[in-house]
Amino acid sequence: MQTPPPRSETPDRVAQAGGLRPGVSRQVAEATGVPEAHVYGTSSFFHLLADPATKVRVCTGLSCQLAGSQALLEHAQASGLPAKGCSCLAACDAPPAVLRDRRVLVEVTHQDVDAAGGDWTRLVAAKNADDAAERRWNGHVGVTAQELGSQALFLLGPQDLSGAALAKAEALGSDALIAQIEASGLQGRGGAGFPAHIKWKAVRGEQDPTRYVVLNADEGEPGTFKDREVLLRRPDLVVEGLAIAARAIGAREIYLYLRGEFELPWLRVEQAITQFQTNTDCHDLHFHLHAGHGAYICGEETALLEALEGKRGMPRLKPPFPTQVGLWGKPTLIHNVETIACIPSIVHRGGEWFRGLGRTEAGSKLYCISGHVVQPGTYELPLGVCLDELVEAAGGYVGELKAFSPGGASSGFLPADQRKLPLDYGHLAKAGSMLGSAGVVVLNQSVDMRTAALEQLRFFADESCGQCAPCRIGTRFLKEAVERRIQQSLGSEALEQVAEAAWQMNEGSICGLGQAAPLPLTSALRYFPQDFQATGSPS
Repeated sequence: MQTPPPRSETPDRVAQAGGLRPGVSRQVAEATGVPEAHVYGTSSFFHLLADPATKVRVCTGLSCQLAGSQALLEHAQASGLPAKGCSCLAACDAPPAVLRDRRVLVEVTHQDVDAAGGDWTRLVAAKNADDAAERRWNGHVGVTAQELGSQALFLLGPQDLSGAALAKAEALGSDALIAQIEASGLQGRGGAGFPAHIKWKAVRGEQDPTRYVVLNADEGEPGTFKDREVLLRRPDLVVEGLAIAARAIGAREIYLYLRGEFELPWLRVEQAITQFQTNTDCHDLHFHLHAGHGAYICGEETALLEALEGKRGMPRLKPPFPTQVGLWGKPTLIHNVETIACIPSIVHRGGEWFRGLGRTEAGSKLYCISGHVVQPGTYELPLGVCLDELVEAAGGYVGELKAFSPGGASSGFLPADQRKLPLDYGHLAKAGSMLGSAGVVVLNQSVDMRTAALEQLRFFADESCGQCAPCRIGTRFLKEAVERRIQQSLGSEALEQVAEAAWQMNEGSICGLGQAAPLPLTSALRYFPQDFQATGSPS
């Protein structure tokens, strides 16, 4: 089999050195033969490598902000603790979240900071996000809706690493298997909603015999934490789904790109791979785990490929698509965690069964819900339920509903009168929003929408890779436009500038980040103009 060309592995080598410390880029360059400028440029691109001296980061994502993370950050800094703000840590169901090195701590309070006495390692055992997730699960937070019952795919039922689904898929043959995926109506669960079977057909139809399967587990959309749950609880579905996909398209190399903060999920997946290979006859399939180093943009599939190749995680121009020219220039099938985890059940029960699980569109869906609800968590429901049904599963609203984000920061905001809108790909697109990765954030009447929009704008400005001017300049412009006018109304001239910048970003950005970045502001202005009047709102 053709092997990939030598790669620098710059992020991994710098990570082993503890990040981009003085002299490290030169040492790595001398050891690898990679130019020092490339080593430095690549490593400085990733948050966790670029600033290794920062050991503690407090999440300033919207769900954590609602739980007081900004005050927590200021309290830590006032106490003399070296802490900085950071983007979403995929722990929106247990805010405020804090990152200590690469371990996520949840539900951190001012008292916890005081008790730590400057030593954050004391918090690790009590506040470990993975342990807390286990406790919440045992407390029945995140249960599957009764409507699905025993047909639930993900979070209920024991793990199965026997390889039965793989054996059945091989007996079906690639053509029949892909036909079942087509019949299922499975769409990409990572955000785009692209029909899965089209990708499989495209890669399988390529002439190049060297092909790859890549798992996108770089979960970074604010409000989203479902992939973490699947990797923790059902790694068997992920590993077997990847094996089935590899067999179907004729690939032998499987790459799993996981968030660098996913410690326990990494271990669970590693254990599942070992057990699966022990139980099955698939030793010709090679699984490679790769840790991300802190870059939201690497959730975009081509940016992820660039990072795997040891480069900056910057999106590629398309076409060509990854199914044609993907990892190391070879045909590549890329799927999100939830998408690939659907495959074993589709093999066992058939495409029509999966299609029938949905209400308005095919299949069940993992919805993450956080913010002003009683029991934030991950809930598996029929695709197409409305907000009220999802919130009912989550124990009800806290306060009176004002607005909600149906698909994380990228989806903008919708007002309370759209609470009956089906949470699916089609209906939300018609409403000018998107389902995305289904990271639902609920906001009650206590929230100032200007402040909420500003927090999302800050996220996009921080996470823009800077490759294309519309996104690089536009994200900063929109953020600063709101920051400069915190004490003022957004007048007609400012509104025209916002609309023009949003159009430029939507039309000219290379990837979805720049295209979606204006939505939090434009949607908040559309539905909540009163919140943008001169009221002296806090920043």
